[in-house]
Order: sequence, then structure tokens, then C-alpha cells
Amino acid sequence: MAQQAYMTETDNGGSGSGPQPTRFRRLRERLTRGWRGDRRIWRRGLVLAACAVLLALVMLAHGHIPNAIGNLGSLVDTFLPWLGLLIPVLLVLGLIRKSATALIATILPVAVWLDLFGGLLTDKTATGGDLTVATHNVNADNPDPSATARDVAASGADVLALEELKASQVPTYERALASTYEYHEVVGTVGLWSKYPLSDVKAVDIRLGWKRAMRATVDAPAGQVAVYVAHLPSVRVKLEAGFTARQRDKSADALGEAIADEPLPNIVLLGDLNGTMNDRALNAVTSQMRSTQGAVGSGFGFSWPASFPMARIDQILVKGAEPESSWTLPATASDHLPIAARVRVTTQDD
Repeated sequence: MAQQAYMTETDNGGSGSGPQPTRFRRLRERLTRGWRGDRRIWRRGLVLAACAVLLALVMLAHGHIPNAIGNLGSLVDTFLPWLGLLIPVLLVLGLIRKSATALIATILPVAVWLDLFGGLLTDKTATGGDLTVATHNVNADNPDPSATARDVAASGADVLALEELKASQVPTYERALASTYEYHEVVGTVGLWSKYPLSDVKAVDIRLGWKRAMRATVDAPAGQVAVYVAHLPSVRVKLEAGFTARQRDKSADALGEAIADEPLPNIVLLGDLNGTMNDRALNAVTSQMRSTQGAVGSGFGFSWPASFPMARIDQILVKGAEPESSWTLPATASDHLPIAARVRVTTQDD
């Protein structure tokens, strides 16, 4: 009897048939080995904790970072979501340093990042809408404009805006899109193709000296929609000058003024704004319009560069019209990804 009891007990007196440690528990014990009884876990990693607090402050107060030196504020605004990549780095370093202070401090940037961008991680797409719109910077050096035109037409968009149109390639786009879109207008380097009649087409002065923005009325079945197409000036990141965007900022202000003066209640802006919704320099536009991606999209919807998208500088913004869904289209021969959205044209009864 004694021998049987000995055989059924473990070395520590427990039952041999008791629960075994789970893989998660073994991992947790391995990571926390040496932490128990170590009073220094609260004194180590103070620099890491300070970095975590600083990261949280930068994300929380990014709008207060001055643009006086190299437009640093706008640069941070543009790539703000990517600051979240520093969070797992801080977590790993906190574990390596065995610092409870650093790990707890890292909760701050996690909370701020989720507050800013957590909503973009959920799918808010709806099934309604009565007008599908799309926009694409086709790249003036596009090696295959005909294929690019067919690709974006395949999206099923009722209204399609193209930017960075080279004059010599316009006939190619016109031929490729003729079977899908009965109406189209080209103004300077931007163009609008539509399944519905266009009227009141005109250039929009964005203070560049040449035409890179236009406005047209689309007579959609649900009602008239003022559609703006714009390609704001490019920005550059230079070591000697920082984030140079002065001309882009002036053009954004002019575009915002034009949209503010628009008499039609339903407005859609399509184009390459060379800036994200977080960029304060676009406030003249973004303060009065909603991003379809931010309102009803799934994910960040980054559109540039097409080879490894890091920012959504191509935008579909609405005023009056209600966004229902928003998405990024497959890559073409351009260095930008095309984007599309489904919107609902509102009436006075809405």
C-alpha cells in the first residue's frame, strides 16, 4: 500500500495526475523569472519610462508642435500613426530591463494611440449609398495609361477623377474610358469622367499659376452634386530645409475658400491633397469636410507610395453627402493607389 502511494505522488507531494502548466504559464514564468523579490524593478528603466511618457505627449499634443523649423509639426502630423511602432520597442526593452516602471509607463502611449487611431481598426462599412466615386493620381510618367484607365474603370465608379494627367496621354485615357463614361471634362492636369451629365465645369484657382483643380456639377439620379477635383502641390523632405510645403499650404487655403463658397449642399472633393487628414496645413479643407475613410472605411487606407503605402495623401472628402463605405483599390502602373467610396446624396428632407 505504501509502495502504491509512493508511485502515485510527485516529488513535491502533489498528485501525478494534477494539471500541468500551460504554454502561456510557462512563457510568463520564463519572462518574470528573477522579478520576484527584486526591489530594483521599480528603479530600473527610468529613462525608458520617460521615453514612453514623451511619446504619449508627442502623439497627444502633436498639433502644438511648431512649424517654425522645417515644418516639423506637419511632418509629425503626416506620419503620426507610425509612431505607434515605437510602442512594442518600448515594451520589449522594458522586459529586457526587467523594469516594472517602464512597462507601466508604456500604457500611456498605448492609450493615446488607441484613442487617436483605434476607430480605424474596425470595419465601419455600410451597404447603402447611391453614388460611387473614385480618384486616382495616375502619375505623369505612367508607362501604361490605357491599362491604368481600364483598371480604375473596373471599380464600378459612377464618377472618376484623375490627377497628374500629361497632355500627351489625355487622348489615351479618353479612348480607354469612353465605353464606360459618357461624359468627361479635363482642366489642366486634372480630369473628371462621369456616367451622368456634367455642367458648370470650371477651373478652381488654387494660386499655382497653372490649372490643377476643377469643379463640376454632376446631375446624379439622386440629385445634383458639386464635385471638386484637386491635385495640390507636392511636399518635400530635405535635410537642409526640413518638410517644405509652403506652396501646398497656400493652395489648400485657396481650395478651402472655394469649397466654403459652394452653393450646392452636396459636395464631394476627390484628389491628391499631398497631405493626410491629420496635417494641420489642410485645415481650411478638412475643418469643413469629412473623410470617407475616417468615417466609414476599414483600416488606415494608406495610398502612397503604392509599393509600400505609408500615408493616405489621396482623399475623398464630403460635405452634405453622407459617406457609406470607403476602400482602397488594387495597384495600377501608378505610384499611387486609387481609392473609392460610396456616398448617399442628401436632400432637404434628410
